[in-house]
Amino acid sequence: MIEIGAHVDLSHPSDRVWLALTDRELLGRWFAEADMVEGVPDRLRLHTADLPGFDADVEVEVTERQVPELLALRCDEAGRLTELTCTVTATREGSRLAVREVPTHGAWSDEQRDARDQQLRQALTVRLPAILDWLAFQQVDLRRGEAGMTTELPVIAAATGPARRRRRTVVVGLVGVLLAAGAITWLTLPDESNPVTAPTSSPTPTPPQPSVVAATPTTQPRATASARPSRTATPTSARPTRTASAKPSPTSTPTGPPPPPPLVARYDTASSRLFGYTGEVVVDNPGPAPVEQWVVVVTLAEGSSVDDVDGADSSRDGQVLTLTGAALPAGGSRTIRFDVRDSRPKAREPEGCTVGGNPCAGF
Repeated sequence: MIEIGAHVDLSHPSDRVWLALTDRELLGRWFAEADMVEGVPDRLRLHTADLPGFDADVEVEVTERQVPELLALRCDEAGRLTELTCTVTATREGSRLAVREVPTHGAWSDEQRDARDQQLRQALTVRLPAILDWLAFQQVDLRRGEAGMTTELPVIAAATGPARRRRRTVVVGLVGVLLAAGAITWLTLPDESNPVTAPTSSPTPTPPQPSVVAATPTTQPRATASARPSRTATPTSARPTRTASAKPSPTSTPTGPPPPPPLVARYDTASSRLFGYTGEVVVDNPGPAPVEQWVVVVTLAEGSSVDDVDGADSSRDGQVLTLTGAALPAGGSRTIRFDVRDSRPKAREPEGCTVGGNPCAGF
């Protein structure tokens, strides 16, 4: 039996998630618009005909309701019958929503199932968290005390009378102190002629220079004589170095085949939303042989958390998210997606990404 299922960890309480599941207006914002079926209680029509993986609109009927933990629906999509179950479980960081749909009459093709599954995951991991963030923002109390916030800035009245005269006196006094300090500093500065005389008096070693100049004509032949042995010494010293460097080079090359090229990866932000985003890492194997093990390390920004990872096994230590997976064939690639929650309204992208210790592209 082919079934569709997905789950997502949300940093919101169960009652808020339940509201997003059962309120028609909110449901239309993150999944599909819904209308009441006239004359039939607890029955809705979801406008899903234009969504990937759906052939027509779906009529749903509530068969079980346990607020805010369980919602069971019977779905009819142009004769294809399914049972849809939504389970909300409270967690330490918020809640977990699990959705499972099982056909009871009729079936989907593999292509239709994949498109339907992708549509469900996109709704749960991207659009639903955005709606929940919006609901949470609506419930924030922005008032400051009983008086409330004001848009008027405080205005400081201009000082008059004795206060104004005292202010002028203080300002004049400060200006006088600054002028006096500047005059003292100027008087204590060294004379400009000192730097000029310093270099003329300092060249005490200039007396030996004439003697060197005078000795140059007599010592010039000595210099040429000393230059001759230096020339002969250079080639003799160069010979052993050349032979020594040439010998190991041929012996070092045939040690074995060159190492395979390392894995490469690139990072991209697939989608952004309020208080979060979906990151994507594509790992490529450009080598001629498969890679049995690979490790991608993503360093998240401070205050970020991961809700769901698709395409790899994951573990987290603080802000470091480690992603691993099965063997990667030669010339193959693997796409990994992870949903990140951020404590700030404007989410911050990861601070770094490496594959096998090498940095990822895209930063």
